[in-house]
Amino acid sequence: MSHLDSLSKVYSECANGAGQPSVYLTFDDGPHPSCTPKVLDVLAQHRVSATFFVIGAYAADQPALIQRMITEGHEVANHTMTHPDLSECEPGVVQREIFDANRAIKAACPRASVRYMRAPYGIWTEQVIASAASLGLSAVHWSADPRDWFSPGVDAIVDAVLASVRPGAIVLLHDGCPPSEMKPGSDAGLRSQTILALSRIIPALHDRGFAMRSLSQQH
Repeated sequence: MSHLDSLSKVYSECANGAGQPSVYLTFDDGPHPSCTPKVLDVLAQHRVSATFFVIGAYAADQPALIQRMITEGHEVANHTMTHPDLSECEPGVVQREIFDANRAIKAACPRASVRYMRAPYGIWTEQVIASAASLGLSAVHWSADPRDWFSPGVDAIVDAVLASVRPGAIVLLHDGCPPSEMKPGSDAGLRSQTILALSRIIPALHDRGFAMRSLSQQH
């Protein structure tokens, strides 16, 4: 099994005591002041929990959204402080990016318990995995990627998720944008396709008999 396979695997794939299969919705690159509240609203409407892999700099800037995530039963995880390509960083920088993000999350919401880390762009190295482990974080990739960051259309996002989900699937979606890719004036429609797609994905997964949980609810 490759590192990517193991990072994409949720160990308890058969869900709760009733045997209901689970899917794990995860969101990267937030919190964003306009996108993330809309994602949270959809999740609340359907009473679904998710895991948010947040950028530390954004967590520091939007503590109320981190607090809302925790209050509404979601999980906050580490997506580094500034979202660099960690494969191009020195070991000390890798360690600092992960550590500083943890610290920013805890400062925003002391109740947050950070258990997981995801590398920006899904680019993993032995150093990244070891640095995460040294801080008590499990490295988590994904198994279903509809490339919603590319804005391929709502139908394309929905179809890609529904075509690839299996029991234990980790779905990658986005509720923000990395600092290096944020363009002035782009906030208005940012992740609008993801939000509309999410409102269709959740009922469709429910109809297929899946429960949607945060990663920490896998056991």
